[in-house]
Amino acid sequence: MFKNRQNLEKKLLKEQLHGASLITFTDPKSVNAEQFRALRTNIEFAQLDKQLKSLLVSSSIPTEGKSTISSNLAYVMGQTEKKVLIVDADLRKPTVHKTFKLNNEQGLSNLIVNRDMKFNEVVQHSYDLNLYFLPSGPIPPNPSELLSSARMNQIMQELSTYFDLVIYDAPPITAVADPQILATRVDGVLMVVRQNFAKKEEVRAAKKALDTVNANILGYVMNGKPVSNSSGYYAYYGYGEKLNDN
Repeated sequence: MFKNRQNLEKKLLKEQLHGASLITFTDPKSVNAEQFRALRTNIEFAQLDKQLKSLLVSSSIPTEGKSTISSNLAYVMGQTEKKVLIVDADLRKPTVHKTFKLNNEQGLSNLIVNRDMKFNEVVQHSYDLNLYFLPSGPIPPNPSELLSSARMNQIMQELSTYFDLVIYDAPPITAVADPQILATRVDGVLMVVRQNFAKKEEVRAAKKALDTVNANILGYVMNGKPVSNSSGYYAYYGYGEKLNDN
């Protein structure tokens, strides 16, 4: 099942150089775009007793499509007239600025280091997409230290106060500690799992890492699952039940 994983990984890494596919914007009537709108609806109903103000999107290993999911989810969320911000919290291999063609000279890393800087000095906005962006900024030598800092916690609280929803695009869970750090500070976590790519033990390890910090796992998105009437590489993005250890 996983014999072609290495070849697929190379292909996906090459595609990442150009950013994620924003299919909800380029082909809004497609089956794929409709699945994102279904995902939006399920997330909205997932927290009926509590307002969801911040969401972390990650995966167990690299190249499962977490940046594609976070970017498209942010766009469809913004279409509901909400003030939505997508934050590139991957301070190692940032993608958001590539996907949305943003200036990445200043961003989250600058905001954390410079305590006198205000978030509105680095947040960018697209009227066409009705979406706000906080790119990663320059890649720092100490991502985990920056993301675990009190300054980062302050920034996240401020962003949740100003925006209706903040979506954090985080690195893979089993690769670095960054997602675990951020998971303790958001209202919910969405895991991306690429079918026939991520192994069960990798997904279990990622879930265990999140459970260790008592993260609120809303569910998972199964990426790469074929559906009828779909063309192209990107297939099905479905919202799943809460993950278990089976």
